[in-house]
Amino acid sequence: MLDLVLPLECGGCGAPSTRWCDVCAAALAVRPDEPHLVTPRVDPGVPVFALGRYAGPRRQAIVARKEHGRRDLTAPLARALALGIHHLIGWGILDTPVTIVPAPTRASAARRRGGDPVARIATVATRAHPTITVVPALRTRAMVRDSVGLTSTARQRNLGGRVRLIRSVAGPVVLVDDIVTTGATAREAVRTLQIAGAKVTAVLTLAHA
Repeated sequence: MLDLVLPLECGGCGAPSTRWCDVCAAALAVRPDEPHLVTPRVDPGVPVFALGRYAGPRRQAIVARKEHGRRDLTAPLARALALGIHHLIGWGILDTPVTIVPAPTRASAARRRGGDPVARIATVATRAHPTITVVPALRTRAMVRDSVGLTSTARQRNLGGRVRLIRSVAGPVVLVDDIVTTGATAREAVRTLQIAGAKVTAVLTLAHA
């Protein structure tokens, strides 16, 4: 009866009567050689790693979590992020203790979404790791446009000088985001952290476009 009133569907493919189906879970699974090193058009100045392409169930889950309030999708996305972090530590790319800094978001977007989805995913992903701390240290200033549809040059102009530090961070830092497209957001975020004295080791994202 509940499904008739509030239809339950998979956040990755829309299959009925399940929040997250086995097929989509397999598509989001982190393989032993993931995350992969990617090269965005705008170089952030540190290595950028992504867990997969921004397509299929991965894309649908990210959009549903961020834009449609599907908080139940935090768990599978956090699981993937946790494994990605674990692999980077195992490969010697990251050392602990380490601070995870979610990529900056607009305050208005965070309010509309009931909080910052990336920060929540990162918090769930790392809550069992006492040597990993999540610090939402960045925010975009007023007048920053939504970056959807902007070219890489327009994204750089849109963000240039408009990422601000709202909390101090110490020690090695990893910037985490849901998607890397042109790399403009990552570069401005990394620059802001470095100006504040943070040592940014890498950028890790759930997907790359």
